[in-house]
Amino acid sequence: MKEFLENTQVKISEVPGIAYIDKDWGQLDDYSPNPPVKWPCCLIDITNIDFSDIGIDRKATPHNRQEGTGNITITIANLKITNTSFKAPQAQKDDARAILDLIELTHAKIQGFAPVIGSGRLMRKSFKRVKRDDGIQQYQVVYTIGMHNI
Repeated sequence: MKEFLENTQVKISEVPGIAYIDKDWGQLDDYSPNPPVKWPCCLIDITNIDFSDIGIDRKATPHNRQEGTGNITITIANLKITNTSFKAPQAQKDDARAILDLIELTHAKIQGFAPVIGSGRLMRKSFKRVKRDDGIQQYQVVYTIGMHNI
């Protein structure tokens, strides 16, 4: 899992404009109004992996081999501190909506990316906005991944 997180972090670092990329350890939870991140940020979390047994390989360690299918959550967030109503200046609206561009650029980098040997490729499963009351725009994109012979 360490290699998976590190390689995914490196891949996302290729997206220009993201100031903070890390494993999600709760940086956006319970720290309001000052989460320990730089804006905009991208947080990576392995949210669950289900395993099934596929047999024994006495030449490998561990001997009992498994396949896994799991969900990886990519959280992209930014601090929105400007008005974006219809009559607001266009530059303000563009700045506040830049998070949507970051989501698309991040997706373009990691959709189909195989982070480790023996893994499948990350494939987008879902997208959702997280409602907050502290001015942080937060979106979660969930990807599925398969892992073989682990």
